[in-house]
Amino acid sequence: MSETSLGIDPKVEAALSYVLGLITGIIFLLLETKNYFVRFHAMQSTLASVTLAVLHFILPFFAMLWWLLGIIVLIVGIVKSLRGELYKFPLIGDLAAQLLPPPPPPQ
Repeated sequence: MSETSLGIDPKVEAALSYVLGLITGIIFLLLETKNYFVRFHAMQSTLASVTLAVLHFILPFFAMLWWLLGIIVLIVGIVKSLRGELYKFPLIGDLAAQLLPPPPPPQ
């Protein structure tokens, strides 16, 4: 994995982007300009958080389900990031990849 703008291990940065969902997702999306791995996980964290918030707003009677799903997303995102995997959540992962410019080719 390549270096990061913040000088932190990319796996740690990517994992941290899931910790507070939307907040840390946006922070790392804005601050990390070099590393595609970190930016992908930050984008995915942001999209997952927004999606769960919208679902909670639209279908509030399933609030416990959205809360549980949010915890699962958080844990899976952190674990996959720390393992160095560019793991895509269903639907959201593909959208995150489309919204980011492609990574530069290896040199």
